[in-house]
Formats: sequence, structure tokens, C-alpha cells
Amino acid sequence: MSQAFRVPGHGRVDPARTVSFTFDGRRFQGQAGDTLASALLANGHHLMGRSFKYHRPRGAVSAGSDEPNALVAVGSGPALQTPNLRATQVELYEGLTAVSQNRFPSLKFDLGAVNTLAAPLLPAGFYYKTFMWPRSFWDRVYEPVIRRAAGLGVAPTAPDPDHYAFQYAHCDVLVAGAGPAGLAAALAAGRAGARVILAEETAEAGGSLLSDRTSRIDGRPAALWVADILAELAGLPNVRVLTRCTAFNYGPHNMVALNQRLSDHLADPAPDMPRERLWQVRAQEVVLAAGALERPLVFEGNDRPGVMLASAARTYLNRYGVACGRRAVIVTADDSAYRVALDLHAAGVTVAAIADLRPAPDSALVRAAQEAGLTVLPGTTVQRAHGGTRVHGVELARLLPDGSVGKGRHWRADLVLMSGGYTPSVHLFSQSRGKLVFDAELGVYVPGEPAERTRSAGACRGVYALACVLADGAAAGVAAAGAAGFAADAPAWTVDAADEPGRGGYAGALPRRGKGLLAMAFVDFQNDVTAKDVKLAVREGFQSIEHIKRYTTTGMATDQGKMSNVNALGIAADALGRPVEKVGLTTFRPPFTPVTFGAFASHARGDLFDPDRRTPIDPWARAQGAVFEDVGLWRRARYFPRGSEDMEAAVRRECLAVRGGVGIFDASTLGKIEVVGPDAATFMNRMYVNAWTKLGVGRCRYGLMCRENGFVYDDGVVGRIAQDRFHVTTTTGGAPGVLALMEDYLQTEWPELDVWLTSTTEEWAVIALQGPSARAVLAPLVDGLDISAEALPHMSLAEGTIGGVPMRLFRVSFTGELGFEINVPARHGRAVWQAIWDAGQGVGITPYGTETMHVLRAEKGYIIVGQETDGTATPDDAGCGWAVSKAKADFVGKRSLALPAMQAPDRKQLVGLLTEAAWEVLEEGAQLVARPDEAIPMRVLGHVTSSYFSATLGRSIALAMVSGGRARVGETLYVPMEGRTIAVTVTKPVFYDVEGARLNV
Repeated sequence: MSQAFRVPGHGRVDPARTVSFTFDGRRFQGQAGDTLASALLANGHHLMGRSFKYHRPRGAVSAGSDEPNALVAVGSGPALQTPNLRATQVELYEGLTAVSQNRFPSLKFDLGAVNTLAAPLLPAGFYYKTFMWPRSFWDRVYEPVIRRAAGLGVAPTAPDPDHYAFQYAHCDVLVAGAGPAGLAAALAAGRAGARVILAEETAEAGGSLLSDRTSRIDGRPAALWVADILAELAGLPNVRVLTRCTAFNYGPHNMVALNQRLSDHLADPAPDMPRERLWQVRAQEVVLAAGALERPLVFEGNDRPGVMLASAARTYLNRYGVACGRRAVIVTADDSAYRVALDLHAAGVTVAAIADLRPAPDSALVRAAQEAGLTVLPGTTVQRAHGGTRVHGVELARLLPDGSVGKGRHWRADLVLMSGGYTPSVHLFSQSRGKLVFDAELGVYVPGEPAERTRSAGACRGVYALACVLADGAAAGVAAAGAAGFAADAPAWTVDAADEPGRGGYAGALPRRGKGLLAMAFVDFQNDVTAKDVKLAVREGFQSIEHIKRYTTTGMATDQGKMSNVNALGIAADALGRPVEKVGLTTFRPPFTPVTFGAFASHARGDLFDPDRRTPIDPWARAQGAVFEDVGLWRRARYFPRGSEDMEAAVRRECLAVRGGVGIFDASTLGKIEVVGPDAATFMNRMYVNAWTKLGVGRCRYGLMCRENGFVYDDGVVGRIAQDRFHVTTTTGGAPGVLALMEDYLQTEWPELDVWLTSTTEEWAVIALQGPSARAVLAPLVDGLDISAEALPHMSLAEGTIGGVPMRLFRVSFTGELGFEINVPARHGRAVWQAIWDAGQGVGITPYGTETMHVLRAEKGYIIVGQETDGTATPDDAGCGWAVSKAKADFVGKRSLALPAMQAPDRKQLVGLLTEAAWEVLEEGAQLVARPDEAIPMRVLGHVTSSYFSATLGRSIALAMVSGGRARVGETLYVPMEGRTIAVTVTKPVFYDVEGARLNV
């Protein structure tokens, strides 16, 4: 199809460079610089999509990021197709492939359009009433149908092959929007020497000036002025201009997120080129220059392809060289549409009529249109647009003095342009928690008191005249630079422009003559919300605009009220009989426009989804064929299979090796915190439930930490290195939280304490050597250190060297066997591990992983915080009441532990469980009840926290938290599992070496 609607001599596209592309399988041609929408319009193709609810034919209604209709999928294949892109923003490149969405079997003939006939049965909120009865239909009928109908495009099913970049940046002044106000602000701040980032969402900076063929600035055409300003900005080393870059989220403390599209406009990007970059910019000052959005008019058929915003037609004509039709009718409520009429008339487009809702419009632009011979119809409204997949006419009618509507007259047109005035784009300002105020003169909300260090400039705060916009932008740039510490002078320009838009505008549904059952006047094009829907919501009792929004879905999803908000407010206000400003305003949520998941994920995907923290022993474990698991942010060896062993067989072998000989375990991931200072013991006394003052140097103690609510938070072994120094260990996943909690108390509650806290988790590699033969393996390796039972008893420590490497040696055990934990500097961890491994070959040393560690500690009844505890367990509940000091005046959680409820006899307490069948292993998390025949809902007494098969005992064991558990020892309880019930005997939680003799050998 030829580009029959190209206008020679117009636009910023390159007519010498033809670009081929396909849409729905048909081949078209455009020109370099086109968007997909402008190229389709150049070929006379207005039909670009189908609406969400009614499957009505839709075409482009705008020319920018506010486009609600022309949503397409770009690319091909299960990984490369991106759905729901706005055709108005998709830049054309050679070979681009795009398809329409939400239609079957084709875009031109869509069976789903039958929904239009059923519209009276599908009003706002119909799903709230329809999908409640019969109840059984929800799972079998309603939910499957809703899921199939939901959404517009088809999400990719294969992994995204592209990669994405992420960058933090700081600047003195961030300017969002590179229209006339944004350019003026950036130049003023840049000249002052401030570090400036200027972000513009389109491919070119300049905004509305790129579509302006009449205005002159300092005697030059507006587009040339833009080029000169950009050249000067490019020459300033302190200014960075980012195009194709949307400021989409304004967070606290002037943290603004930008999404920069780097390669979507390229036919063949370099393989290593990121598709997008997500910027997190911390700015001292922010200037919002987001412009304003033209409002559509609400009348029957206003969604027909060929019904567009007047400003969009001007943009397509002057920026892309495309006439959107041959014969246009313009309906307006302000002066801006007259500029469009004059530009179209000059380009050879027939402007059949200009219907002005105002009874007596009078301005230089109006007079210029009349002098050009254009038909101006004051006091005239539009009743309906006629057409199917393309508009072919419109019915205009006079507004009578009494407010009624006169008889309509049909006007032939293939292009209907509407202008209801302009709505300042306050989305980013609202996201920053700034207060919006209603401007009665403009009839819209504008920025009021800011919550951040920000200022708005130009049309986004209701300033529309070009001369005023430039001055306002320059003043904002000067003010922002000044607030950031840079003295600046505001640049000034002489503007020669046609009279700017007046203060007109219209909000709400246009008055109409008669009623029609199927008449649809759309407020929200994207969500298929009509004026009737908003009125129905009011009739059904919804008065809050937030409730009306949710009941009708107007302004929701990616639209976020860009086109619909003010009109919806106008209709609701009329139905409620209140002024618009009394109705309120809905919340604008980020992102301003959709952002790909890939940009948010950036490099955090696959192996980089989480930080991959590995211990110094990790390469050795991998070489031994270890199977790994994620524990917190660490990758830990779970078990070491030999030959064809599965996990169960490997764990049984490893357990027996530790109990019968010696096992070696990588415990480097334990959290480690150095608590140092003259008041270290006092600090430990306050943080932990245990007493620490009398703990001798060279001794260790099990430490239990609670939160203020008295519930167990973390635990670990603590060694006293010196009078003023403690080596504190924590759980692997709890290390950051424990350090943060310690810092919180030290800085806010006890700032008088002379204590320093340092995380040393990654400073030390920790090798646990456990089993009866552990001393025999270790003794020859330590340099002159006596590690006999008398010299180094259980729960003691010594500092020395091993093979010349500095070492902190702890005599501790988490297995119940003779045990040592060898702490060495991380850089020596692998070498020391290898030396111990080599020394243990004669006694069958065996590496074991976390799964074996879990079994061994459960046999001894040792708890794991987060497994036996769930945030509601006290030390006594977990069987650790012995650790709580009775003599200390205070510690974190002491007052809560004194509450009667914390000492109630029916609290869940740690117990052991034994099944009747020794081979039967319970499921962790399984519930416990008193009687198997109890009626449902049964009274749950507790749950299984840990459950394993013990190779040492030759049977299954389990730990559980059971109501009044210690008093139930010897009782039989029951565990319902998969249609059967398992009887269990409640025991004490220690199953192996109850006296602890094996620890002290």
C-alpha cells in the first residue's frame, strides 16, 4: 500500500529513507523517523486494535505515551515478542514485525464484537453481581472464563534473551521532560554549573515545539531554536541529556527512577548492547516539566478509528508529515484546536467545520480561522460519530439557550478531531506526595505544596502560552540551581507566536439529544468505561471518587487517568450535584508508563537472581561432587553422594561416619560479630537472656537473643576472647538482622556504652571437625597447643596457629560428639581444610553437609531458630528456659517474658515424637491432634517442626511444638497424613546420649 497520506514538505522524517515493516502479516512502508502509528496512518490504515471489554474497533487517538487504543505486540517468537506496546511510541525500523491484539479471528472481523450488543447486560460492576451465584460455578465456569478473557496481549513464554543495564546516578538538578519548559530549565541550571540530567521520553527533545510550524523564538523557527539549545547543552560537560528515557517513579528523598530504551528502535543492535537501562537518580533538586495532555470529549462513538485528539493530528502532520484524513470536522472547547485547523487547511486537508461548544468564541486564532474561510459553528456540540472500522461522518447539533440540544445535522468526514482542553500532567508530582490543588479558572488540578525538593514548570502546572512556558522553565532552572548552591541568571527569549490557547475547556459528558440503549460515550478508552458506567456507580451509592474508580475501573491499569481522569470527575460531580473540586481526585501510581520486567530485573536473573555467596571451601566441595542448597544468601553443600547414592543413602552414611569416626563440615556461613570495648560485657548482658559478666576469658556460652516481645530471635555460641572482646556467632540467615538489632539498641537506647560492633562473617573460614576421632586428627596439626580434654574442655576456646596460620579454636559441638570449630582467616580456609582432610585419611574422615548436620543436631534435641521457633516461641517454649538469667536486672525481652500469658502451661513447648513404625517418617509441618476420631474441625495441639530417619538409632525421630508438651511426655497423639492417621508417642526432645558423655571425652 502506498503512503497516500504523506504530505510533502512536512514532518521531521527522512523521505529519502524508506523503511519496510509488517502489521498483521501485511507489508507496509514508512519513512525513517516514523512511529508505527504514523507509518500506518500514512498508509491510510486507522484500525489498529480492539478494545478490552467490548472488542470495538479502535485506532490511534493520540500521538504519545497517553495512547489508550493502539496497543500492539512487536517482534516474533515465544521470547522476542513484546505485547501491549503503544504504536504511537514504537519507532519504525527495517523489518519491524507487529501484530494487533485482543481479536479473533482477525482485526477487521472480530467475533468478540458481539459484546457490544450485550452491553446493557455488562455494565460497571456486573462481575461483582454475576459471579456470586451459583456458588459451585466459580471454580468450574467463572474463573476459567475470566482467566481466558483477561489481558490484552500474550505474554512471552520463553526466557528473555535480551540483557538490561542498571545504573545509579547523582545530580544537582534533574529535569523530567525536554519540552520548551524542560529545555529552558536545563539550560539555566547547566549554565550555572550545576550537574544536570535532562530526561525525555521520546526520541527527540523539543516536545510540542517539534510540531509547531508557526512560532518563532528569537526570530528563528521553533525547531531551529530547539536544535541550538540542544547543541549548547551538548557542549556543557556538566549536562547529560537522555532521550527515549521516561521518568516513571518519583520516590522519597528525590530518588527518581528513569527507564531508558536503548535498542528497541534499532533493526540490528550490537549483541552486547543492553535493551534498556534503569536509572536510579538521586537529585538535590527536581524540575518537573512533564507538559499537559489534551482531553478527549465524551460523546457517542468517540472511540471510532479516525476520531482523534486535535493535538495528535497536528503532531502527525507537522512532526511526521502525515495527514490523518482528507476531510476533517473539529469539535473543540478551547482555542488550541484552531491552530490545528489552520495547519490542516494549509496542508490541503479539507476542514469541513469547526464546532465550538462555547457560545461566542473570540480570539485571534478564531478570527484567523474565519479569515481563512473555515466554517466556525459557535454553540455547537457533537452528538455522535458514525462509522465502523473507520469514521465516515459526524452529527453536530446546536446548543440551545435553555441548555437543551437542537436537531442534529450530519457532516461527512473521515477525520473527527476533538479538544476538551488540557490537563496538566501531575502524575510525578503526585507520586512525590505533593499536594494537588484545584484551579477553578482552568478547571483542573495543578501542583500545590511539594513534599520533596521539587518545582513544576510550564504546562504541567497550567502555564500554556509559549513565552510564559519558556520564562517559567528558566525560572525553575534558576531556582533549582540556586537551591543546589549555584548562582544563575535566567535566560530570556523573544517569542513570536500565534495567540495561545485560552482558558476554555470542557470536562464531563457532552449534552445529548434523546436516549439510546446501546449509545456508548467512552470516558476511559483503555478499560471500556462509558459515561453511563460512572453515572451508574453514583446511582448505586458510590460517592468517593476512589470507590467510583474501582467500581468502574476508570483510570486504572497503565492509563492511570491520563485521558479519563478529569472527564470522569466531571461526570461524577454532575451526578452527585457537587463541584468537581469537592469530589476529590484519585491517586496516581507509578509507573507513569509501563516498564518491562526485564528492566526491573536487570542482571538479577538466573544465577544472579540472588547474590551467590560462596565459602572458601566451596571449590573443594564442588570437586567432591557435593549437592548444594541455598541457605539465606549462601550456597551450602547439602550432602556428598558417592556413586549412585541418593540423598537418603548419603545422609545415613555421613551420619554414621560422624558418630563412629570423624566428619568434617564447612560452617563458614555462620554469622560472626565482634563485640569490643570496655562495656562489651554490659552490652552482651543487655542484649542476650544469658549472663556474661562472669564468663571467663577462653570460655564459651550458648547465647539466646529475644526481641522486646520476649520471643526467640536468634542464637549461637559466644566466646570471650578477652575481657573487652566477644566473638559472637549467629545463625547463617540471621547475621544481618542481629547486627542491625544490636546497632539499633547501641545507638538509640544505650549510646553511653563504649562498645564497637563489627561484622566478621566473611573474615573467618570455619571448619567443624566432629566425632570421636576429631582430637586425634587435629592434635598433630595445631602448633604446640594442648587440646586435651583437661586443657581445652567442652565450651572453651584457645587462640593459636595451625600450620602457621592464625586460628581461633572453639571446643563446641552441634552434633553431640567431641567437636572442634577451627576459625582461620578466610584466605587460608581452603589450605587448612585440605591439611585436615589429608590428616584424617587414616581414620576415614568424611565430609558431611547441611542435611546430615540437621539430623545429628535433632538426635541431640538442639533447636534451629526459624525451624523449631516461628516468631512466637519463648526460650522456655523452645526448651531453653535454663539459659534465661534470673539474676540480671534487665535484658531485651525480660518484661515481656514476665507476662502471665508467656508462662501459661498450655503454651506450645518443644518435645520429641516417636512413631510406632520405626521406618515411618512424619512430614514436617504436619499437625498433631489428641484423638483420631475427633470431628472436623479438629483441635490442633501443635505441629511437627523437624522430622528425619536416624541411621544411628535405626528409626525415625521428630521434634514438635505441642501445647503443654512437657506435661504430655508419654502420651499418644495423632498426626493426620494423606488420608490416614499416624500414632506418635510424645518423648523428651533428646534422643541420643542424654547424659552428654560423648561431648566431654
